[in-house]
Amino acid sequence: MAACYCPDATFADPVFDLRGAEVGAMWRMLCARAGDLRVEASGLVVDGDEGRADWQAWYTFSATGRRVHNIVHSRFRLVDGLIAAQTDAFDFWRWSRQALGPLGVALGWTPFLRRKVRHDARLALDRFLASERKPA
Repeated sequence: MAACYCPDATFADPVFDLRGAEVGAMWRMLCARAGDLRVEASGLVVDGDEGRADWQAWYTFSATGRRVHNIVHSRFRLVDGLIAAQTDAFDFWRWSRQALGPLGVALGWTPFLRRKVRHDARLALDRFLASERKPA
């Protein structure tokens, strides 16, 4: 996925708001954390420099060990065949109920939990980026 983006691409979804190298790093991190990740895409439509797709992901959420089936709707802006901007939409409450269990059921609809998940995801991505910069 990282190779599909322009160097200055943007990515936004209910959890992440990223730019540039962060976008590819997010995909590398998510794939590394979810050893059982399975993704299926459908409804891919490209019209000039705009595109959209529906996709589903099945994986184990690493923070809780809970199984998740996420249903995502993506919109893209393309430049020279690469993704320049991507905006993904999914039902955060549905995701949080699966990923977080009782906490997601009780608080998944609240801005508080969304901010907490966004904060934790940002910290995880920052740690992942730092680990990629360390010499082997």
